[in-house]
Amino acid sequence: MLHIVNKSPLERPSLDACLRIAGPGTVLLIEDAVYAAARGSAAAPRLAEAMQRLKVCVLLPDAEARAIADRLIDGVTTVDYAGFVDLVAGHPNCQSWL
Repeated sequence: MLHIVNKSPLERPSLDACLRIAGPGTVLLIEDAVYAAARGSAAAPRLAEAMQRLKVCVLLPDAEARAIADRLIDGVTTVDYAGFVDLVAGHPNCQSWL
C-alpha cells in the first residue's frame, strides 16, 4: 500500500498515525509533510525506525521548495512528479492521510 502524507507533523498527527498502523509498503511525504524527513526534525527518529519496515519517499520538488532537499535523513528516497505517478501506479491501494 502507498501511504501519502501531506501535513506537517507539527501541525497534525497524520504522520504518527500512519507510521503506527502502516503495514509493509511505502510512505510518500508531500507538501509540508516533507519537513518530517529533514535531519534534526522531531519526526526524524520515528521515520528512521519506520524505514526498517517501510520505504519512505519524499517529493523532491516539495523538499526543494522548502529548502530541505540537501538535509534529508539517510535512507529517504526522493521522487519527482513522474516518480509520484509511478508509485501510485505501482501500488494496488493508496491511502491519503489528512
